[in-house]
Amino acid sequence: MNLKSQAKKTTATLAAALPLAFAAGTAGAQNPTAGQSGLTLAQQKNCMSCHSVTRALMGPSLRDVASKYASKPDAQAYLAHKIQDGSSGTWGNVPMPANTQLSPGQAAALAGWILTLK
Repeated sequence: MNLKSQAKKTTATLAAALPLAFAAGTAGAQNPTAGQSGLTLAQQKNCMSCHSVTRALMGPSLRDVASKYASKPDAQAYLAHKIQDGSSGTWGNVPMPANTQLSPGQAAALAGWILTLK
């Protein structure tokens, strides 16, 4: 197989796997491939403009978020709601705006990925 056809095959495989990784939620977020998809989605949807995985920026670090909510029974649904609808006062004076560009599935995938960072 030449390099060009191998690259096309790899791209097609990744494109087919990506929606499955998002749909997998918490179970898929524990998979390293899905974890990378969570980071990619966070970067694409501008989450990383205010958040970092390891340190506080304008918003809390995503590890701090995971640590705070990991023991909560409905943590993924709770965080998905906060991601989509925004919130204020939980982490300081800077409110988190609503992320209306995210589908409920994308918000759930992000929340599941964040919870793996604890």
